[in-house]
Parts: sequence; structure tokens; C-alpha cells
Amino acid sequence: MKEKKIEELLKKVQKVSKENKIDLSSGEDLSIGVMNLISIEEHLFFTFNKTKDDKYIDLLNEVRLIRTELLRDIIKDYEGEVWCISKHLLASSMRLLEVGTKELKKGNKKKAKDLFEKAYKLYSMFWGINLKVVNIKEVQKDSDLNLISDKNNKVTKVSVFSKIGDIFQKALDCCKE
Repeated sequence: MKEKKIEELLKKVQKVSKENKIDLSSGEDLSIGVMNLISIEEHLFFTFNKTKDDKYIDLLNEVRLIRTELLRDIIKDYEGEVWCISKHLLASSMRLLEVGTKELKKGNKKKAKDLFEKAYKLYSMFWGINLKVVNIKEVQKDSDLNLISDKNNKVTKVSVFSKIGDIFQKALDCCKE
């Protein structure tokens, strides 16, 4: 049954990819831009609190309006908390990426790689949800998929979200023009 779910997930990704709905040459760039706008909002928040200068609140509001407008280009349909979940997935991915680069600078390559992998999983989750490849209602706590490795037919347990990252890595061409 779990292998069937994997096949269905792969088919969804391939279908979306074939229909050219996945254009990471612009979609990925836009999502990274949105991540940076979220970071700018955070910096303006902290700067306001350090300086108590209202101009930073005004700037924060302007940046938020731009971020909201651009996020609508990516998040077409959403229900319930999907909008906020999506925003926080991007924000968390960006923060983990930044902490990872700081760890890398300190020479902690193992810690940096772990943070980068987590950031990528969150980023993949964002795309999985917003391209409707993943139905949030079907994901259960601690849901694992039993996968059979191609190399040695060994059965391995893999998190559904780490599998999404693997699938997107294979299905998407971020250099598509």
C-alpha cells in the first residue's frame, strides 16, 4: 500500500512537471525573493525595537505588502492555514540556510550539512504543498514509507517529506529557461 502511495506521488510530480506548472527558473527565484523579504521584515522589526523610530514600522509595512503580493503568485489556492504554513516554511528554510552558512564559516561542515538538509526538506515541503503534490490531510504523524532500494532490494523506512525532497530534486530542473 505504501509503495502505491509513492507511485502516486511520483505520478503527480511528473504530471505537474510535464504540464510546465513547475518552472523553478522563475518560481524558485521568486520564492527565494520572498524568503529575503521575510528576512527584511524581521530586521525592520528588530531595528524598530532597538531604535524606536517609527520609520522602520512604515518600511516593514511596505515590505510586507510587496511580500504578500509576490507570495500570491506562488500560492494560488489555499485553505485554512496553508498560507501561513507556506510563509513559515519559507522563513524557516531561509533561517536554517543562514545558520548553516554561519556554521560552515566556523568550520562546522557536518552541522552545516545537517542544517542545509533540513532547510531543503522544508523548502521541498513548501513546493509539495503549493503544487498540490502533497495532500496535507493524508499525511499522518510519524508517517513513514517503506521503500525498496534499486541497488540491493533492501527495504528502508523514509519520511514522506524527505522523499518529497528526493522526488523534487529528480523531477525539477531549476535551470529551465
